[in-house]
Amino acid sequence: MPHTPASTTPTAILSALLQEQQGLMELLHHPRKVTHASRDFWLGDLHGKPVVLALSKIGKVAAATTATALIERFSVRRMVFTGVAGGVGAGVNVGDIVVATDFVQHDLDASPLFPRYEVPLYGRTRFDADPALTAQLFSAATEALAHGQASQAFPDARVHQGLIASGDRFVSGAGESRALHDALTGAGHPVLAVEMEGAAVAQVCLDYGVPFAAVRTISDRADDSAHVDFPKFVEKVASRYAHAIVERLLALL
Repeated sequence: MPHTPASTTPTAILSALLQEQQGLMELLHHPRKVTHASRDFWLGDLHGKPVVLALSKIGKVAAATTATALIERFSVRRMVFTGVAGGVGAGVNVGDIVVATDFVQHDLDASPLFPRYEVPLYGRTRFDADPALTAQLFSAATEALAHGQASQAFPDARVHQGLIASGDRFVSGAGESRALHDALTGAGHPVLAVEMEGAAVAQVCLDYGVPFAAVRTISDRADDSAHVDFPKFVEKVASRYAHAIVERLLALL
């Protein structure tokens, strides 16, 4: 990986959907689009800091490809994922925010060769988020809510920290959500939220030694109502959360 001075090395900001990043792209100063690996990457300055904005696309393979491209092509200094997730942990409600401490792949099962959920040949099941970057992200999310910068629609919204599960499946049924939660918790992995990209990005960042952190807005309870007004929620709530949180995070970096 080519050496780039730290002062000009960008922070990568990833999201799965365009709507989750729309507000950030509009605020980008001196934007420059680079197409690489069949993806569009936007370089520029955001709140005075060099960044690369990118869409991971949906799912673990697409997210891993995007993360690898960000590291190999753009030599990013750190990576932050912002997006939505389904809440599965107790007390994790719609409008809340979850900052990941670590990640697990809920659909990975190479048993009996390896224990269920363990990533083969890594000797681990969970991949940690970077502690320092995660602490800054948690602080940014907490401040955003405390100052009412995220959404007035959820005045009782809270910020949680904990395990996020990723898998190549949109969990949208109450029965499936309970089964996923119970299976992971029973195996010693008390999960708070479920999505489709984070664990893959965390694994790539571990391979390259790049700090990674992720924040997810809870759009639903991963149950039978998970599809209701999802596009509206992303546009009206999640994108505003992302803007407020990223702005505060960049001020801390």
